[in-house]
Amino acid sequence: MQFYSVFSFFKTFLPIKCSIFVSNKKNNAIFAPATYFNRVKGRQSNILLTKSLFNVMQFPTKINLCKHSRLSETNFDDLPFGKTFSDHMFIAEYANGQWGNCEINPYGNIEMTPANMALHYGQAIFEGMKANINNKTGEAMIFRPDLHLLRINRSLERMGMPEMPADLFYQSLHQLLAIDKNWIPTKEGASLYLRPVVFATDEFLGVRASETYKYVLLTGPTNAYYNKPIKLLVADKYVRAFPGGTGFAKCAGNYAATIKPAREAREQGFDQILWVDGLEYSYLQECGTMNIFAVIGDTVITPTATETILAGITRDSLIALLTHKGYKIEERPITIQELITAQESGELKEMFGSGTAAVVSHVIEFAYKGVHYQLPSADNRPVGSMLKKWLEDIRQGESEDILNWLVPVQSAVATN
Repeated sequence: MQFYSVFSFFKTFLPIKCSIFVSNKKNNAIFAPATYFNRVKGRQSNILLTKSLFNVMQFPTKINLCKHSRLSETNFDDLPFGKTFSDHMFIAEYANGQWGNCEINPYGNIEMTPANMALHYGQAIFEGMKANINNKTGEAMIFRPDLHLLRINRSLERMGMPEMPADLFYQSLHQLLAIDKNWIPTKEGASLYLRPVVFATDEFLGVRASETYKYVLLTGPTNAYYNKPIKLLVADKYVRAFPGGTGFAKCAGNYAATIKPAREAREQGFDQILWVDGLEYSYLQECGTMNIFAVIGDTVITPTATETILAGITRDSLIALLTHKGYKIEERPITIQELITAQESGELKEMFGSGTAAVVSHVIEFAYKGVHYQLPSADNRPVGSMLKKWLEDIRQGESEDILNWLVPVQSAVATN
């Protein structure tokens, strides 16, 4: 097998050659081909997920099912984000230069030494993904896993951590979701949130790359997130990212550094921070943990995904949908002064954040250096509202998957 990795969103994607393995006891391996297309910055990119037929499973997995499911005890009408977890989790370990020791276990605590290097030096990255049930076919569907794999490996590379093999990533998704499919909620706007996380596990106190790592995939059902419109405080003291740093990576430390500023913003009556660059304190970067969009006149504008901005999968999806719909869209630098001028002239029609959890979160106010700027009512947001509903409908099978973003979960599960 040959595996070609790709670490940049900013170049045309190369084909990834890999296989997704699902197996049963009888023949140990069933080949599950999955070829689909993805749209990146207005281009159609063919990501080949499976290429070759293998007789032996690449990552044999020991499966330990829970004795008692918590499914019947879960109130699916009350699912705050990040507090409810499904029955099982997938775990793999990296040692001696390779990934292995794969297991699916009941969700629970993981034993860890207090000298774990991730706790001290921050070698930890994660992703945020979603799975939904197609309301018409009943199939479990994963949304754009190829881009999540690319971003995982981009983050891993920046943090000096080993690459995630495509075989392992796709296998973990299919195996775990095949087991916990019933945890996927079907309520409008709800989904099964998927959290892959990779962290160092060496027991050592010294600044260097760990030699061992753990990959964990956990999931949890959640209802709609960030339902209410938000108020933003433009950062003029704190900075999220600098050129040459880790702003483009989804690493744990990036989020830890935003907690104190966000808390101070809430104490002042705001919901989140509108981050700007750290050199001129002028150019928009992100909105809390989301990418930011502004509708000025008839143009939808979002900052270019540079090394200081996380290249969001939802962001990419919204750009593709807008392009498909014929909207005028610009990916370019945008300053806070341009935003203020547009608001004062009445040309700032909408602002919204985009992210995996929220999809679209309308901004109704932002404040800069003590001055508050109001936006039109959240009830009058044709662009943002259209995008949110369209993307959620695609995920749940209510609208056609015109760009072939959804990957069905294979029903066979590996055992050994």
